[in-house]
Amino acid sequence: MLQKDGFFRKRDESLFSKTPPMPPMPVPVPAPAAHPIPAPVEAKADERKEAKLVVGPEIKIKGVEISDCDTLVVEGRIEATLDSRVLEITSHGVFQGTIAVDNAQIHGRFEGELTVRKQLVIHATGNVSGKIRYAKIKVEEGAELSGEIQMLDKAQTQGVTLPRRVGVA
Repeated sequence: MLQKDGFFRKRDESLFSKTPPMPPMPVPVPAPAAHPIPAPVEAKADERKEAKLVVGPEIKIKGVEISDCDTLVVEGRIEATLDSRVLEITSHGVFQGTIAVDNAQIHGRFEGELTVRKQLVIHATGNVSGKIRYAKIKVEEGAELSGEIQMLDKAQTQGVTLPRRVGVA
């Protein structure tokens, strides 16, 4: 049964010892170190980790523009525009859209406009169709390649780099 004061009855203080309560113990404060520990050194502005995006299996992305991505790995299905350094389409991956990359490894399917500034490798399971421009190409036996295919001239491949993100100091 509930009491008026709440769920529990008030304790009867007379049941407990009549000794006065002890004063609180002081908490020791550590003395400052003779040599302060240095803060972690921040990464230099020109050093940064690779920005990698993996579109996993069974994932579908449609109608996006992917930017500031160093490496894109496509295991699912994506319809997008991309300017990157590396593209890898796995055997079950599908990419539709426009891509400009330094290197591309295609095991799956690509449809659209593909510009590869350095090397394009189409593996035996790969299927590439559309407007294809490349500096170097390697096509394995069994791969499928169709559409408008053109080699880039040296002026188009030299000096073409993506802008790097700069960290704030």
